[in-house]
Amino acid sequence: MTSRWTTAEMPDLSDETVIVTGANSGLGFEATRAFADAGATVVMACRSRDRAESARDDVARRVPDADLDVRDLDLGDLASVQRFADEFRADYDDLRVLCNNAGVMAIPRRETADGFETQFGVNHLGHFALTGHLLDLLLETDGETRVVTQSSGLHERGEMDFDDLQGRRAYDEWDAYAQSKLANVLFGYELDRRLDAADIERVTSVVCHPGYAATNLQYRGPEARGSRVRMAAMKVANSLLAQSAEMGALPMLYAATADAVTGGDYVGPGGLMDMRGYPETQRSSDRSYDEATAERLWQVSEDLTGVEYVFPETTTV
Repeated sequence: MTSRWTTAEMPDLSDETVIVTGANSGLGFEATRAFADAGATVVMACRSRDRAESARDDVARRVPDADLDVRDLDLGDLASVQRFADEFRADYDDLRVLCNNAGVMAIPRRETADGFETQFGVNHLGHFALTGHLLDLLLETDGETRVVTQSSGLHERGEMDFDDLQGRRAYDEWDAYAQSKLANVLFGYELDRRLDAADIERVTSVVCHPGYAATNLQYRGPEARGSRVRMAAMKVANSLLAQSAEMGALPMLYAATADAVTGGDYVGPGGLMDMRGYPETQRSSDRSYDEATAERLWQVSEDLTGVEYVFPETTTV
């Protein structure tokens, strides 16, 4: 039976710093509110400053003593990712949790500033680069730190098409989304394996998914296509099937703070078809545990982003 873990069980996060990408809406907003309520300094890393500042004000009304820091981050622009990381490191000397949460879903084919297919570029490569840039700070922070990467149950549909990662020869919006979400899981697991290989126990990499949560993410595809029919269908599905964004954020918050979580875990809601309910540790798709695929994706990601992860060398005493 799934335990009913809620934000009431989050530890005191006073004097701790948390980064949440995509903090201005949906799951990111709810996670930001919960982290702030637990006392954390929350860095709201968002593409739109106007929406982020509006979200910050909303959180501040609900959590009067919230410590919130709005910062610009466009995951579809590697220069923006580098700039965010550099400025963050200049202003902070610790990082307790990095929540790789932001994403786009099922949109028509577009390209990022660096020429990557947008879903793969934003959902995976942007977060891969961000985590790499902040790895040194995660390692230098006293105590346990966590990298939490948000995936989706739809990663189970995903396959890594290394011959056409950018969808230039063939593109299906849902296949591209599923590939990017599988990449999230492969990355999270591979990061944990590499940390283990370097005997680094104080940094933990965890993957989560929200189940089916009602957020604005579902509307991005229909909006981009200008499809009223798809928009109406999505609204009906959200109203009938989805759980709230507040519930959908619980797996990320559990992954970020619960003592029961260990490196390489996959956390999601344990209710109906893993689409709703309270968080628990689950098993992801068989493809997500393919270490050869994960290693290949890692190398391709380093090549595409120019971000190389440097782990301290293990020393034998």
